[in-house]
Parts: sequence; C-alpha cells; structure tokens
Amino acid sequence: MRNNCRFRVKIIFYSCVFLQQYDNRLIYIAMNKMKISTAQFESKSGDKSYNLSIIERLAQQAANEGADVIAFHECSITGYTFARNLSKVQMLDLAEFIPYGESISKLTQIAKQNDIVILAGLFEKDQDDNLFKAYVCVDKNGLIAKYKKLHPFINPYLTAGDSYCVFEINGWKCGILICYDNNIIENVRATKLLGADIIFMPHVTMCTPSTRPGAGFVDPKLWHNREEDPTSLRLEFDGMKGRAWLMKWLPARAYDNGIYVVFSNPIGMDDDQLKNGCSMIIDPFGDIIAECRSFDDSIATATVTSNKLNEAGGYRYTKARRPELYKSIIGQKHESEQKVAWLNSENK
Repeated sequence: MRNNCRFRVKIIFYSCVFLQQYDNRLIYIAMNKMKISTAQFESKSGDKSYNLSIIERLAQQAANEGADVIAFHECSITGYTFARNLSKVQMLDLAEFIPYGESISKLTQIAKQNDIVILAGLFEKDQDDNLFKAYVCVDKNGLIAKYKKLHPFINPYLTAGDSYCVFEINGWKCGILICYDNNIIENVRATKLLGADIIFMPHVTMCTPSTRPGAGFVDPKLWHNREEDPTSLRLEFDGMKGRAWLMKWLPARAYDNGIYVVFSNPIGMDDDQLKNGCSMIIDPFGDIIAECRSFDDSIATATVTSNKLNEAGGYRYTKARRPELYKSIIGQKHESEQKVAWLNSENK
C-alpha cells in the first residue's frame, strides 16, 4: 500500500492527474502539462548586451515562478524598427551566425542557469552575407530550433525564409511564425497540419498607421507621461490602435486551428515607435489565459494542458476538412505581393 501511494503521488506531481467518473467508477486520466511565460520589455536598438540582460532577468523570474519555457518578442536581442534605416554593412555588423554567435551562447548560459527553455529573436547572417530575420529556441544544451521569417520587410537586404518549423519542447509539438507571417492564415494552418499544438508568435506590432479604421501611431509623449497620466495611455493602447485590433484576429488563429498561441510583443519605445505590449497566451478555445497588463518589463504565465487540444472546436473542424475540394484552389499560381501600410507611406 505504501508503494502504491508513492506511485500515485509521483503521477500527480509530474502529469496533472484528474478524476473522471465513468460507469460509476472514478478513474485516473493522465494529462501532459507545461508552464509557459510570455514576456514584454522595452528593448534598446542595437544594444544586445542590455537586451540580453533583461532577457536574463525575466527568464530568472519565470523560472522562479515554475515556468518551463519563456518567449520574447521579434528581434528582442537586437532591436527591430531602427533596422529600416540600416545599410547592408550595418546589418551584417548587427547580425550573427547561428548557432555560433555570442547571443546564442549567452541564451544557452541563461537557459542552463535557470533550467528553462528560451525563445528569442535576432538578425542572422550566413557565410554568403545573406541576411535573415531569425527566431530561436534554446535550452541548456544549446539550439533546439531556428526559424526564418517568411515575410520580412523591415530592411530591404533581408532574405525571406522558405520553410516551416516544427519541433518539440518537453514532448509538446511547437511551431514558430513571426509577426507578419501570422497575417497569412495559410501559414498558421500549415504549421498546425505539420503537427504543432503550440505556436509561438513573436511580434513587434500595433500602434502604426493602416487603412483600417482607427489605426495610427500613439504619441510618445503619453509614454513619457505614463506615471502621471496612465489612463490616457491605456485608452490608446487598448483601443483600435492596439489591443482592440489584435482581438479581431489573434484569438481566431487559436480557435480555428485548435492550438495554443503564445504572443509576445514589446512595451514602450522601439526606435521612434511606441508599442503597447499585451503579450498573452491564448488557449485552443480562443480564450486569453494569461496577459501582461502593466507598462513595465514583465511576464505572464499560464499552464497549457493537452485535454483542451481535443476538446476545442478547432480539433473537430480540422478533422472534418475535405482537401479534395480546395487543394487546387489554394495551390493555384499566385504572385506574392506584400505591402506594409505604415512603412510604404513613410518612404513616400
């Protein structure tokens, strides 16, 4: 009896066992679970040492809260928006080889010290001086996965990635799609069909002009006055320039595909643009289960559980697909045309 009790306690500790009634009997059902943190912070353009120091501090905080994984925003190591004005020589100086660059080495060190998996973004270069927007997953042993953005635009010298990325963290199938990649709904469905149940979606987004109603920049003066007048800043951040726009589509990506979405976004000034954070985790029902709601460098943490993957509507709808009806439609010849409203108007 004593051995049985030890065994039961061990199962509960590692696999989140719950009781379910079936034929008047209580049975134990094991569920895989994992604790994930998503982060937001105000990065400094081109200052890798500073940005990595914040990544280290927030990773340690997440580990102390029991998180297995922490995810940061797009180009969280290098900075992002300032790159629109960099020459190719400057970009090559900023970019790193992966996995042999200093930043991957530092991330590995942080992961090892805190026993946590880290996802973060930076610019990558190869031996032929090609440049990419990369996002990496690193644990205590080094690089687990690397993804190259499929639809980069912030700098004209960036080369687009040409493949999806699915990998494992603690037995969970995961994928990565960077910012604009998530606006093309086929990318999300393809990553799901390749097996991903969690998709990490690092961004630097919101608070920029667009053709959609209500879009626009947020005045940096509101950020600098946030302690005296937090209300005015929050109204801008939560309105159609920011979170309200995000809520039009991000939960739908999770719901339609029956996946967990880990959205990460910076808070504060990114070069000359103000960003509103709202880093969050959304479950397969499309519900927000954790969100950063302060103006500070911070994290939000949630536990993901495998039962939701099969209970959510997206699971049933994906199973009910009839690809023979639309495979020729989706695969028909198409010339990709990518326009970024705020960047194009800025360059006119």
